[in-house]
Amino acid sequence: MAKKKAKSKKDTSILKDEGSEETENKKEITAFFSRERVLTENSDEARELYNQSRFGSVVEDGKVQLSLLEALYLMEKGRLKVVDGKNHKITFEKFLKKAQKVEPNIWVRFCVFKDIRNRGYIIKTALKFGADFRIYDRGVKPGEDHARWVVYPVHEGSTITWYEFAAKNRVAHSTKKRLLIGIVDDEGDVTYYEIRWLRP
Repeated sequence: MAKKKAKSKKDTSILKDEGSEETENKKEITAFFSRERVLTENSDEARELYNQSRFGSVVEDGKVQLSLLEALYLMEKGRLKVVDGKNHKITFEKFLKKAQKVEPNIWVRFCVFKDIRNRGYIIKTALKFGADFRIYDRGVKPGEDHARWVVYPVHEGSTITWYEFAAKNRVAHSTKKRLLIGIVDDEGDVTYYEIRWLRP
């Protein structure tokens, strides 16, 4: 196995950092948060987020359903205003606390999600592949081609066993994707290790 290292925003040997301006200088979209779901208003701007950048998925009434991570990212970028059932705005910090009740490891996952999105890649969940995320090459949208990587976010203070590592590697190999381990430090910076199978 060979490994490569890419420090967030500096070393770009694995994931090139060309930045992303896809969410800047655009109208804020309203979304409603209820029981682990974030659903946007029915608007052209919301559907444009999906069509242009593949945020969320369009549901039958024309609204866009976002994951908690997508909502956090768009809130931080100033593109999304999340409101509760009483139409009161939820701050980023309050939304993060609510999201952590649903998913205790969400901060580590958010750091990786944000870093990949900021580099201009489309990142989606990969639960059906047995991974946290799948990443598509730049310019490729889900449905047009297959993802290139599966990524597992890990905090620098946590450990994974050889058994867990081998299982993650098998998942990537069986789905014909490259495996990235995203190590998140206490400042939220991410270092990536790419693991590949080598034949002697």
